Amino acid sequence: MLKPVCSLLLALFCVLAVAVSGAFAQPFTLPALPYASDALEPYIDKMTMEIHHGMHHQAYVNNLNAQVKNFPELEGMSLESMMARISTFNAAVRNNGGGHYNHDLFWKLMAPPGQGGEPSAALMQAITEGFGSLDELKKQFNQAAATRFGSGWAWVIVTGEKKLAVTSTANQDNPLMDVVEVKGTPILGVDVWEHAYYLSYQNRRGAYLDFWWNLVNWNEVNRRFAEALR
Repeated sequence: MLKPVCSLLLALFCVLAVAVSGAFAQPFTLPALPYASDALEPYIDKMTMEIHHGMHHQAYVNNLNAQVKNFPELEGMSLESMMARISTFNAAVRNNGGGHYNHDLFWKLMAPPGQGGEPSAALMQAITEGFGSLDELKKQFNQAAATRFGSGWAWVIVTGEKKLAVTSTANQDNPLMDVVEVKGTPILGVDVWEHAYYLSYQNRRGAYLDFWWNLVNWNEVNRRFAEALR
């Protein structure tokens, strides 16, 4: 008799465990890095990546999940859809939803040194038409990032006219949000919050930006550029 009773209790325990885990399931989760935390060295060190991804990005995810009780419609909503109607939510959703989207994109836009590829022919044509050269694009991008007061981001976007433009946003805003002045589809972005670079570069944001170009995942930028033109 003991064995059937134990089996029944085990089955009940499993059902309860599934129910409890489902009750605490979170609609937003922290994505794994697409490379090891030390893979971007020497340009971004392992400790910075571990803190940036495992603590800062995780906090945005946790705080965004906490807002689902206030806005049930967030559950099942894509981050892109959320950005497009961010003005309908509170500041917590704007800051943490933006932080989650921006960082999820940021990790993908970087690759270990030597593995990021090169701009495609189509992207290079658009860069030449819009900026004259890749060097000029980098110059304008770095300028936008370096002059962003306080914390924020610099972006290369595809505008509604299917042209490239450089812009920047404060805090965790991004060009997909319906509240920003310059809107577009981001295909490249850099984080200029101090936690992104301070352990290695201290207050030398310009040095961080110069070295950061060694990490650009042009393969991903090319893909996003082609997708934005469709």
